Amino acid sequence: MTSSEHGPQTLLAVEEQVGVGKRRQVTGTVRARTVSHEREQAVEADLSVETLEVERVPIGRFVDGPIPDRQDGDTTVISVIEEVAVVEVRLKLVEEVRITRRTESRKMTDHVTLRRQDVVVDRDPAPEDSVA
Repeated sequence: MTSSEHGPQTLLAVEEQVGVGKRRQVTGTVRARTVSHEREQAVEADLSVETLEVERVPIGRFVDGPIPDRQDGDTTVISVIEEVAVVEVRLKLVEEVRITRRTESRKMTDHVTLRRQDVVVDRDPAPEDSVA
């Protein structure tokens, strides 16, 4: 301080400065895995089976002309004819073919395997000195 200066004077004695930094720290780890489960389950379904029965019925009589196919309930009747040489040509009903449609229902039981997956998450504690 010099004597020519008048008034109050301020002197800087200490100056503080701040520095900010950051670091990574592991606080824990996570492990995920899947677990599969299986179980048997009965499955039931109605199945339809259709069969055809063919029956040949001998007739052996003469007819005047062709006989068209016909439906008799669930049975389709097809007339089979042949020409027979006589003094005159006439049609002889040889046989009828009867086709019957039958539908049958039955229950079907089977076992199927169903699968399901769950996710299990395990958390491990943080290591003591883990800084990244």
